[in-house]
Amino acid sequence: MAGMPFQQESSTSPRYLPIAEHGLIGDLRSIALVGTNGTIDWYCCPSFDSPSVFAAILDAERGGRFELAAAVPARTKQFYFPDTNVLITRFFTEDGVGEVQDFMPVSGDGSGEVGRHRLIRRVVCVRGTVPFRALIAPRFNYGADPHTLRPLDGMVLFESPQQSLALTSTVTVESDGRDAWADFKLSEGETAVFALDQVGDQVAPRGCARTEAEHEFNATVAYWRRWLHQSRYRGRWREMVHRSALTLKLLTYAPTGAIVAAPTTSLPEQLGGERNWDYRYVWVRDAAFAVYALLRLGFSGEAEAFMKFLTTHISPGCGDGSGPLQIMYGIDGRSDLPERELPHLEGHQGSAPVRVGNAAADQLQLDIYGALIDSIYLYDKWAQPISSDQWDDVCHLVGWVCDHWDQPDEGVWETRGGRKNFLYSRLMCWVAIERAIRLANHRGLPADLPRWLQSRDTIYRRIMDRGWSRYRSAFVQYEDADVLDASVLMMPLAKFVAPTDPKWLSTLDALTDDLVSDSLVYRYDPEASPDGLRGDEGTFSICSFWYVEALVRAGRLDEARLAFEKMLTYANHLGLYAEEIGRTGEQQGNFPQAFTHLSLISAAFNLDRALG
Repeated sequence: MAGMPFQQESSTSPRYLPIAEHGLIGDLRSIALVGTNGTIDWYCCPSFDSPSVFAAILDAERGGRFELAAAVPARTKQFYFPDTNVLITRFFTEDGVGEVQDFMPVSGDGSGEVGRHRLIRRVVCVRGTVPFRALIAPRFNYGADPHTLRPLDGMVLFESPQQSLALTSTVTVESDGRDAWADFKLSEGETAVFALDQVGDQVAPRGCARTEAEHEFNATVAYWRRWLHQSRYRGRWREMVHRSALTLKLLTYAPTGAIVAAPTTSLPEQLGGERNWDYRYVWVRDAAFAVYALLRLGFSGEAEAFMKFLTTHISPGCGDGSGPLQIMYGIDGRSDLPERELPHLEGHQGSAPVRVGNAAADQLQLDIYGALIDSIYLYDKWAQPISSDQWDDVCHLVGWVCDHWDQPDEGVWETRGGRKNFLYSRLMCWVAIERAIRLANHRGLPADLPRWLQSRDTIYRRIMDRGWSRYRSAFVQYEDADVLDASVLMMPLAKFVAPTDPKWLSTLDALTDDLVSDSLVYRYDPEASPDGLRGDEGTFSICSFWYVEALVRAGRLDEARLAFEKMLTYANHLGLYAEEIGRTGEQQGNFPQAFTHLSLISAAFNLDRALG
């Protein structure tokens, strides 16, 4: 049976599950995506940006997968164990109910070895009897490296030139020298365990008995519940906010404090299109916004860890010459992220190319300085005072922004259609200087305030003069243009303009008319503003939540609540979001997306507060 897909309720099995038909597990070093059919079809080990071991979500034939499901027709339901990142996939068959409990023990929580990266799949028969089938078919290095399989002390060892994985199982496993599989039946109360470890010089193969799996399950549940207990959010949308917080935590790389934009690569923004990017890196902007969202909920430890990442791994002056900082870094702080295509993989549902690395690392995006310094300002305000060395770094960055804000860049959306004088970039340069001024005044810190004040005010006048279109009666995408862009929704959120200023209310109305579709918001119109790429895209979920906040601040609470609660209905069955929502309501782009979840938290927090 090796290589045969599982029988589904329909007569033909789909080669690809939709992006939204997945849950997420992780250990603060990497993640795995688990389909509603019980298949792990994305897993990089031992870290987020390592080459994949399972990548069937990007190539059903060559990517590799770990199937585990009922061996007879079954309905399925997938959910999280309450207040945790432990995922349950339940199978309802004619003769019983079984479930697969997927989780990854968190190293350093006292429950296991720090160096062991273990993925545990615990199978439980809840009622009656259920036959199960497992297929473990890794394909190393994005499916490019060959491997062999050999038995070892009751386990199975998959060996490739660069990596080895050990599979332990409490049921009999067969193999053909490449893949392993098992057929077994469980009765009510019986369990089976599969555990997959990366092994090498530091970590030896080790079995995982049923008792150990149960202990690890309980320890992992306890870890996530302890972490979530720190949340101060008690508002109306607690379940969705906490799921977003748990998701942001899963996107954190514990060894350095880095926060990745998403844990996947090349999931398409449009099926069949070329907008497929690798998001398994630290975008300064995304991570800074995530710090804001976590601080809002009371998670100061994650903010402190990210500040240490900045201090330890990223110091001003290490950019590529166009700025003191790059827009993104590796999770270990490395700056070299060369982009290449993997032509041997067909892409999700045939959406090529599959890319690893990201050439946008070499872009100039001036807005990152505002996002970063705003997060530092809030950390100093809500968590603990920044150090003198950190203040020196802030002064260096602000000095550079004062000298360089007046130049075109690629902008927040990383367009590949040439540099422009984007309003959002100007706005966030203003934020960078303005927040530094606040911090200096609050703490009495040394600063070149006359220069900073002059630059701040010059940027303000420039935006008001050249970022405003009399023709559109709106703030626009770039200077002296008439094109709209949803990024200007940040203007009142960043406290640049009063949320009831007539110019802003006119802009909000124009955005509603042009870019909002049933409360969902497009970033911009690619036809009106070519971005150098072919194809269309869906509504951009962070913009939809920004729109909610803008409505809240404008006092339009009924509209804001309706837009927010509509947006919640577009989450997948677990409360997870990709980057975009397609024209027919499907999740598009890398999954799950930190940007979307951090903006959900912010929108929920501010809408709750306004509603009282």
